[in-house]
Amino acid sequence: MPDTIGVLLAEGFEEVEALAVVDVLRRAEFKVVVAGVPEGPIITGAHGVSVSVDANLADLAADNLALLVLPGGMPGSVNLAQNNEVLQLVRDVHELDGLVAAICAAPIALHAAGILDGRRVTSYPSFADQLTGTAYTQNTVERDGNIVTSRGPGTALEFALALVAALGRPETAEQLREGMLVTPRM
Repeated sequence: MPDTIGVLLAEGFEEVEALAVVDVLRRAEFKVVVAGVPEGPIITGAHGVSVSVDANLADLAADNLALLVLPGGMPGSVNLAQNNEVLQLVRDVHELDGLVAAICAAPIALHAAGILDGRRVTSYPSFADQLTGTAYTQNTVERDGNIVTSRGPGTALEFALALVAALGRPETAEQLREGMLVTPRM
């Protein structure tokens, strides 16, 4: 059974979305591998924060991933959506019934990979028109089968907690919510 979570960082990623997700998933004691797209060892975010990655995209194998996460940000999301290796990994994880998640603008990469047709999704509002063929919502977090999407930096903690729950640990997600003082959106 897959036991690793891959988080892809492309140049220009949204720092809050990436680091909040990595932090929460590691607090939940998941094995998280932060991978650079393209190769690291350092990837710089949209606001100049540089992050040291654990691996490179080529080091990730779909059959070992329980979850693949794509943080948003610009131009990070476009960099993910235009990378054929990223798109193939997204398709492979999806086809193996692993969870695939994207936040903010990054659902455009899921769309480019061809896995969103007819699915309920959400994103940063200005990218809604690029997600053609979907059932677009304005929910903070949207889950449709093995696809999880969210809206932006302000929803990153909710997104991360939803991922913990989707990975089969809803009690852990609730404990983290309480411990981190995350108030659910109404």
